[in-house]
Formats: sequence, C-alpha cells, structure tokens
Amino acid sequence: MLNLYINERRIEDVTVLDLRGRIRITGGVRGLHKSICCLVEEGKTRILLNLSQVTHIDSSGLDELVASCVTARNQGGEIKLLHPTEQMREVITTANLSALFDIYNDEYDAIAGFNREALRAAKALPFFSNDDDAVIAIVRPLRITAKLQPR
Repeated sequence: MLNLYINERRIEDVTVLDLRGRIRITGGVRGLHKSICCLVEEGKTRILLNLSQVTHIDSSGLDELVASCVTARNQGGEIKLLHPTEQMREVITTANLSALFDIYNDEYDAIAGFNREALRAAKALPFFSNDDDAVIAIVRPLRITAKLQPR
C-alpha cells in the first residue's frame, strides 16, 4: 500500500480522521497536512487522528504531523493521536515528541480528553474585576456548565 487514505467523521465537536496506509512524503502526507489545514480553516480545530491502520511513518511523515499540530494550535485547536502502532510510538519517543501529542488507546477517552482541555482552559482564565460579567464555559458531551465568578 503506497498511499495514505483518509476517512473523516465527526463525534460531537471532534473531527476524527481514520488513516490507512503509510505516512511518508511520497505516500500522500502532504494530503494529510492539507486536509488538516482545510479543517482548521473551517473552524474544526479538535482533531483526533486514528492511526490503527497506519503501517509506516518516516521522518517526513513525522514532520508533517508536527506541522499539522502547529497549524491546529495556532488557531486554538489540538491534535490527539489514537491507536498508534508500537513503531509509531517508538518514532515519536525517539524524536522527543511525546510531550507534543496526547496519545490514547481508547476513542472515548480521547474524545473526553478534549473536554478536559476545555476545563483546564476555563480554569486558566484571568481574574475578573467585580464590574466584569461572569464567564460561562460549556463543556460537551458531559453537558457540564461551569460558571466562573469574579473574585
């Protein structure tokens, strides 16, 4: 299999890209980065890459994953990895990129991980003066509403 095939699906506000094939510069990696850029331009910045059917990744493919991650983060988004193979885990660890990607073995946990990020972001908001309105952060799919009161 020389090409990378991408299937897009949505779970709540997370875009899941099911990848199949090889992630390398000659095998459609530029198509992966282009796909992610298009998603980000559409405002779809929570992206989960399902890597369970990826058979190979080379350094060029890893570069494209990093570039895609930067693209998403520049727009306030994030890319998480689901089901990477042992070979992919080794490549990510060897390249010292473990801190860049959250890696999951369960799709439900990965989707919930995006919601934990939203909660962390809400807690990190600056303090408000008494004159400012309270901030409401709504987190899905748990339908938790956290109302942050001014201090």
